[in-house]
Amino acid sequence: MTSSARDRQGRRAHWARRAPSARPVPRVRLPGRSSLHAVPPLAVALATLALISCAAAGSRPGAAGQPGGQSSPGGRSSPRGQPATDGSGQAASQPAVPSPRALPPLTLAQMAGQRVIYSYAGLNPPAALLRWISHGEVGGVIFFGANISSRAQIAGVISELDKANASASNPLRAVPLLLMTDQEGGLVRRLPGKPARSERQIGEAAHPAAAAKAAGTGAGRNLAGVGMNVNLAPVLDVYRTAGDFDDQFGRSYSKNPRVVSALGADFIKAQQATGVAATAKHFPGLGAAARSQDTDAKPVTLNLTLHALRTIDEYPYGAAIAAGVKLVMVSWAVYPALAHDTPAGLSSAIVGGELRDRLHFTGVTITDALEAGALKAFGTTGHRATLAVRAGMDLILCSAQSAGQGQQARNALAAGLKSGALSKSVFDAALNRVIALRSGLAS
Repeated sequence: MTSSARDRQGRRAHWARRAPSARPVPRVRLPGRSSLHAVPPLAVALATLALISCAAAGSRPGAAGQPGGQSSPGGRSSPRGQPATDGSGQAASQPAVPSPRALPPLTLAQMAGQRVIYSYAGLNPPAALLRWISHGEVGGVIFFGANISSRAQIAGVISELDKANASASNPLRAVPLLLMTDQEGGLVRRLPGKPARSERQIGEAAHPAAAAKAAGTGAGRNLAGVGMNVNLAPVLDVYRTAGDFDDQFGRSYSKNPRVVSALGADFIKAQQATGVAATAKHFPGLGAAARSQDTDAKPVTLNLTLHALRTIDEYPYGAAIAAGVKLVMVSWAVYPALAHDTPAGLSSAIVGGELRDRLHFTGVTITDALEAGALKAFGTTGHRATLAVRAGMDLILCSAQSAGQGQQARNALAAGLKSGALSKSVFDAALNRVIALRSGLAS
């Protein structure tokens, strides 16, 4: 759900009071970002060649060994803490991506860091984070309400991050950072302003399709206006009962998977037309979660049949993928019908089998908050990050509002590459997907 404890408490208090939305502060005009669809393949290829020619020299690690491990019978996950694999200890399926040789030379720390989304506390990014960005060890940054006091303030912070990213010491300075937040609408907004309506209000509107499109356009323009380029929205969960986990905050369009499918696709297409990448979440779905089943706080198991998962919860993702959604966030709930006792984001039976193989998603996968209570049985930040990467997750979301958390994830992934616990070829493939996404975003 990518929210801190402070965010959750604030939303619950807000909901209880039925207080009006925050009043927008004066808008700061910044150059707009071009459409995600505006960069033709040839241009991306030429940009990649230029990137290689101007990249700083670095040491490329040697080929990593292949770790052992076997997947459990029936495509389920292995014992707790060990995601199902293809027998090599890696995710069972990887979509086609450009050759890893298209990347400039990168150190292990740079390879690892480019797959981590960092966060920080307060209104100013710490000097350490700026230093890591300037050295090519950061893939992106997520912003929360505590990081934002006004549009002008956060626009200034983003300018500072962009400047660090453009450093001559960063071999990937030609591609923008992933700068993201949760701007779902209604109560879940980090920036003041659009979209004002929640997903539930959109689903209940007189003209829901038009409302979903307007929300997507509004969210995209709002984020692009301060320099952000990724929205961790829309939620595609199909809620089951009034007041449940999603519905208590108006975070689901409908109980009808076809309605969620259509409105989610409308939001995605409208938002991505503004140049801001959309993220469909929380795959394979949290719509059946009861009011108290919050993966941010504790482990959650959803005992749904395979038929229900595929005909209700996963159903909206087909339309989202057809609409060109750039990212998919995978939940931390356990789905015994798919993976017996392993959270979805740690299971290649779900990431590779359901999302990649069955639904043919070839974009970027991103974890939910790595510090979530749902993962309390899975060890340290570094161990969780390594398990998620082995399961097939492309981006690791470190959203504890501590830059040190991202550093811990980066160090663990670099160590896994060095030791051979992580396959270099699989790692490169995921890194290429991330860089391809970033290459299609305006800087």
